[in-house]
Amino acid sequence: MTKRVHVAVGIIKQGSHILLAKRHGHLHQGGKWEFPGGKVEAGESTSEALKRELKEEVGLTVHSSRPYMEISHDYPDKQVLLDIHLVEDFSGEASGIEGQQIEWVSLQDIDTYQFPDANQPILDKILQDFS
Repeated sequence: MTKRVHVAVGIIKQGSHILLAKRHGHLHQGGKWEFPGGKVEAGESTSEALKRELKEEVGLTVHSSRPYMEISHDYPDKQVLLDIHLVEDFSGEASGIEGQQIEWVSLQDIDTYQFPDANQPILDKILQDFS
């Protein structure tokens, strides 16, 4: 039985740019770009997890976010439940605190980046909603 991982994901949008982070090579789906976020811990709400993860990973303080979409995706070795929130109300200067590469990517270039398969529906929806 593969375990299901509940992940809080932030679509961090500033104007016509979205913040992306590159996964470290040794991680699951390593070397691919993703929307920042991380595991929801026991007893934590998705928005609490998102605030904590974005502070730890990219140094941003989230003031508010709103649910955007939810995706359940099965990889051969694990299942992920992506709880995706749109974050436009934040402060701080984004940086790769955990040594990861981060980039503000314009919406017109975002589909030239390589993402994990589970992220494809997010990309499709972003391009549909914001282009």
